[in-house]
Amino acid sequence: MRFISPKILLFNSLRTLIFFAVALLVILTGTIVSQIVIKNYSTTLLAGAAAKGENLAHKLALDVTDKILINDLVAVQKILDDQMKSDPAISYLFVKNSGQVLVHTFPDGVPRNLIFANAKKPVKNRVNLVSQTHERFIDIQWPIFEGRAGVVRLGISEAPFRSRIKQLGIRMTLITAGVLAVVLVLSHLLISRLIRPLMVLTDTVKSIDENKLDTRLNFSGPSEVVKLAAAYNTMLEKIAGYTGQLKRSNEKLAQKNQHLDRVHRQMITTFSVSRQIAALPDLNRVTSFLLSTFKEIVACQNLFLVILAHDQRKVFLAVAGKLNPLNEDAFDIFHDTASRSGFPIFLTPADISALNLPDQMCNSSQMAVFPFYYHQQVLGAMLISCPDDCTCLETEMEVIRLILEQASGAVFRALEHERQIQELKARTEQISGYRGMVGKDPKIQVIYKLIQDVAPTDATVLIQGESGTGKEMVARALHEESPRSGYPFVVINCAAYPATLLESELFGHEKGAFTGAMERKIGKFEQAGGGTVFLDEIGEIPMSAQTMLLRVLQSQKIERIGGTRSIKVNIRIVAATNRYLLDEVKQGNFREDLFYRLNVIPINLPALRERKNDVPLLANYFLEKFAAEQHKKIDTIDPETLRTLVEYDWPGNIRELENSIEYAVTLAKSNRIFPGDLPAHQLPTANPRPEKQTQVLQASEKETICQMLDQCNWNKTAAAASLGISRSTLYEKLKKYQIRPSKGHIRETGKR
Repeated sequence: MRFISPKILLFNSLRTLIFFAVALLVILTGTIVSQIVIKNYSTTLLAGAAAKGENLAHKLALDVTDKILINDLVAVQKILDDQMKSDPAISYLFVKNSGQVLVHTFPDGVPRNLIFANAKKPVKNRVNLVSQTHERFIDIQWPIFEGRAGVVRLGISEAPFRSRIKQLGIRMTLITAGVLAVVLVLSHLLISRLIRPLMVLTDTVKSIDENKLDTRLNFSGPSEVVKLAAAYNTMLEKIAGYTGQLKRSNEKLAQKNQHLDRVHRQMITTFSVSRQIAALPDLNRVTSFLLSTFKEIVACQNLFLVILAHDQRKVFLAVAGKLNPLNEDAFDIFHDTASRSGFPIFLTPADISALNLPDQMCNSSQMAVFPFYYHQQVLGAMLISCPDDCTCLETEMEVIRLILEQASGAVFRALEHERQIQELKARTEQISGYRGMVGKDPKIQVIYKLIQDVAPTDATVLIQGESGTGKEMVARALHEESPRSGYPFVVINCAAYPATLLESELFGHEKGAFTGAMERKIGKFEQAGGGTVFLDEIGEIPMSAQTMLLRVLQSQKIERIGGTRSIKVNIRIVAATNRYLLDEVKQGNFREDLFYRLNVIPINLPALRERKNDVPLLANYFLEKFAAEQHKKIDTIDPETLRTLVEYDWPGNIRELENSIEYAVTLAKSNRIFPGDLPAHQLPTANPRPEKQTQVLQASEKETICQMLDQCNWNKTAAAASLGISRSTLYEKLKKYQIRPSKGHIRETGKR
């Protein structure tokens, strides 16, 4: 009887299976990839040809506009012929106006079917055409002088492009065939490598004896080979298990003896934690102390502390003495993880990856989570990453529980303290600005409050102030804070339009209303439907437009120039001017009734020289802005530079200050702005003041310093910070103006 070797059957089965699987995968993948590449290439190539044609059509439309308007068809014909010679991709060109072909590049005349093939399409379009000889063209139609001088038609043949696509298909086929051949050769080599473990297993079984019970096989490959190796390993493990049982028992006894001393030290540490942690002032130090404490009692040193801030739904991760906030999604993940039953909670590799921890924290395949609570609410958790054979947590679990229970109250108090500090900082930052406007001077704070009160209404607002004081920003803030914020905010600079065009810009006009009115135009008031219209420089508006604007304010209706019907508009009007309109009314340059219609809610913006305390704040804001734009590392302004900025009169107000800081950032050669970086006319030597004016400014400066010192209870550090100057500069001012605290204030300060 003849026996067939099972090894031969197994190898033939695996070899055939892998060979056909790899071949099928490569063929399918290569075919799909090549088709995708060819399809994308053809689409891109034809789209590029069409885009090129549109650009050429646009260029030709611009080039022949003047020639067609003066009826110079010979020049137009020359332009088309030159274009045909310079670009072989163009198959034909012709210009059509009012159904007639003016010029063309066809030697035998324009085909009639081509003229009407694209006639009913929009003036500006692109279509694909097929000739009677089955040649495909990209036909592009482009208007000349917005269609009033006709259209230019341009055709690009697709034949050269489709030839290139066909060549690409041939190359892709050859590449795919080459890849298939290489993969088949590699497959043969791989199959030979896969059968090698079976030979190793056969030799190992032959050489096994009583002195080689610790031999193990670890194969990866076909399931038959793996199962056979696993059965061999199981047999050896059972034999070796009985002989090693006594040795393992002795090792465990030695480990327990070693843990006794460690547990004693852990208990002493536990009782001292509560006393030490109560003296720590902030959350960062509390978490650092806890991490260092646990590292003394836990053998595994890969420790991390997670703190949950429920009111903010934030997660803070304490690592190496620092608190790092995690992303917003981490709160729910950590809360759900810490809320599981059990102490500790052991995480699988999938659970660890779901936490989105930094890479250095996910190196182990096992992690223990020790949650701790405050008033039955999850406050955080201690994360300990352990190797697979770690057993230290079994004896230290109760010690960890006691420490976390004692520390939870201190952690909660530190977290509340941190939250209060953040809220205080947020409130401090909030009062220094509003809706993009920067300033904390009482004069500008009144403007912020007025905007909040007026914005929810539809009352007309008149903003008055010098140029550069931020009138448009106030108008935008009124719009963004109003219920109309979801609708347009339309800005109209009344000084930018002549009297003949302003009415058309505001109210629109009908077709033929005046010379040049070729079509209907929608005015700004209609465009802002539901939103806000900001009339900048309202003092420049002519009398004729004032009358029409008054009617809009009274009835919320407009009439287009040349129109016969009234159009209802739903808008809010905010006006601004740098003139004193009441004087304009007295001089007869502005209608009195319109003034009172606009002046329902007046907002008078203070000049920058009236709020000098905001100059350092604005200067630092612009410094940060322009340093980021110009990619420069400039982080501060020299105190002497700030003094120069504060003492300058700023006739151009905030706009001039912004330009000055941009100038200084551009010229700065270090990480600080010095006086020499400012424009020359702003330096003290270039800006001399009369003696009387200097005395007035010095008296104002002395009064400001005294008021700030009284507000800060003569705390010079706080007063200097509030004034935006350094402490040394403040001492110089005190010495200069001979400012001293009163006796009553000295006694009051001494009692404290």
